[in-house]
Amino acid sequence: MIRFLARRIGFALLVLWVVATAVFLMYFVAPHNVARLIAGRQATAETVALVRHRLGLDLPVPVQYGRFLLRLAHGDLGYSFVNSESIGAIIRRDLPVTASLALGGAVLWLVIGVGAGVLAAKRPRSALDRVTTGLSLFFYSMPTFLLGELFLLFLFFRLYMAGIRFFPPSGYVPLSASVGEWARHLILPWLTIALVTAATYSRLVRGSMLDVLGEDYIKTARSKGLSERRVTYRHALRSALTPALTQFGIDLGTLLGGAIVTEQVFGLPGLGREAVLAITTEDLPLIIGIVILASAFVVVANIVVDMLYAVLDPRVRVES
Repeated sequence: MIRFLARRIGFALLVLWVVATAVFLMYFVAPHNVARLIAGRQATAETVALVRHRLGLDLPVPVQYGRFLLRLAHGDLGYSFVNSESIGAIIRRDLPVTASLALGGAVLWLVIGVGAGVLAAKRPRSALDRVTTGLSLFFYSMPTFLLGELFLLFLFFRLYMAGIRFFPPSGYVPLSASVGEWARHLILPWLTIALVTAATYSRLVRGSMLDVLGEDYIKTARSKGLSERRVTYRHALRSALTPALTQFGIDLGTLLGGAIVTEQVFGLPGLGREAVLAITTEDLPLIIGIVILASAFVVVANIVVDMLYAVLDPRVRVES
């Protein structure tokens, strides 16, 4: 187990280094003029040169890269080009918003997706199976921004015009301030993410369950007189969740790095909206910081998924 974790962590660090290097080369070597953007169109050449010197952009690229890796090794992501604020401080401020959105949405899409997939697999080719399949294809084909706008139209605007003011259109309330208001401001974003994502899990779980229910050990469990409920949820579902678990690690890690579309639609001040602003203003340190953080979430999520395989499926063993 320890050797396995050591190999996975070493590989994870290698992946993060490759990502960091690729992002650095993309934004520091590609043609751009950040100093001119920050100084303004009317700035003189001397002013632009001063800005470049202050940002360290007049140094050779290898020197910039060496300083970048040294700061990164110490956990220092640098400072924003736009407002000189620490990247770490920006991430600490925006991460709770994105984490609240991602974790709440993940709980909903797991409950909806796994539940629908199991029900459809227990009654294949039935009316329930056809309805579940149709709804899964519908929401899978639905763009996230369109579903969010539809929720705002019908669950906010229409209800607001009717005098019902339960769903807020935008904004975020910290969990520490009020649990009720925190959840109320995130209900529509949670539903938007959950319904679009749950469609994938419904199809994955249904297909996997149908395969597992035909296995010999399931037939043996039934022949021993075990109840269908126990066979389905105690034996079959554990093995059938393996593909969904793989997808879950990728989806959750990606969302924690910033749910850009959902945060933009609902006006949530999270990492996704911060990334859009950083790209617009060419705030390179902030872009790099968010990309590295998102990559780290995906890498860690995949390591956790590998460890959970052995828990869900007894046939899987982690080599020591």
